[in-house]
Amino acid sequence: MAMTDVLEAEVRTGQIKIHTPEDFEGMRRAGRLAAECLDMITPHIVPGVATETIDTLAREFILDHGALPACLGYKGYTHTLCISPNHVVCHGFPSERPLREGDIVNCDVTVIVDGWHGDHSRMYPVGEIAPRARRLIDVTYEGMARGLAAIKPGNTFGDIGFAIQQYVEAQRCSVVRDFCGHGLGRVFHDSPNVLHYGRPGEGAVLQPGMFFTVEPMVNLGKPQVKVLSDGWTAVTRDKSLSAQCEHSVGVTETGVEIFTASPLFKPAL
Repeated sequence: MAMTDVLEAEVRTGQIKIHTPEDFEGMRRAGRLAAECLDMITPHIVPGVATETIDTLAREFILDHGALPACLGYKGYTHTLCISPNHVVCHGFPSERPLREGDIVNCDVTVIVDGWHGDHSRMYPVGEIAPRARRLIDVTYEGMARGLAAIKPGNTFGDIGFAIQQYVEAQRCSVVRDFCGHGLGRVFHDSPNVLHYGRPGEGAVLQPGMFFTVEPMVNLGKPQVKVLSDGWTAVTRDKSLSAQCEHSVGVTETGVEIFTASPLFKPAL
């Protein structure tokens, strides 16, 4: 049994949970630590550093802050971070592979603080990157921003996906269909599935107290992906560059609260 299966204080019911104001405070603590973890590794994302070194730094940081790495032991996963460079879409394993000048890399972390999950990922340029790589990162962050702007009571999950898809495809990039955001809270992966494409007005209606992630994966080429023989690592089929960013959020009475926002990080759009 995975560590997070033991630690989750609630169960997956298949229903979208509505949380209390007190629950928001728990998510703020978890989201803040996830953001601080990605802040901490930022100066280490440089040419020549092995991705397993970054993973070790993140694990020590989380444990030193009295929290737990949610991915460590989750369904057999053996690392704290997912680190996905270049054409790796998601779920890349940290390894001895050193980062190289010109790489782009996604680092994805989930922490457990007092039973609450904070799930967050960012894109990092490694040294000087090509203009097309910078453009892909910019499109991905702007797509996520437009999806977040669609979150308010009375809108639907389809509105979120449509806002992301409409922008990304207008920029001649593609939205990955094989992976999606998810509900979270005291459960790591809960209902609903949050698609990053869709039609306005479709899907469940957003209500105050819903917690979930928005985490679009955007490819420079076609949207198709494949999972490698390790059962985890997903890559673009056409070997085009891929980017992802992710926030954990809560629906409020008037809009959205981003639990994983950091005052130290502003994407350079």
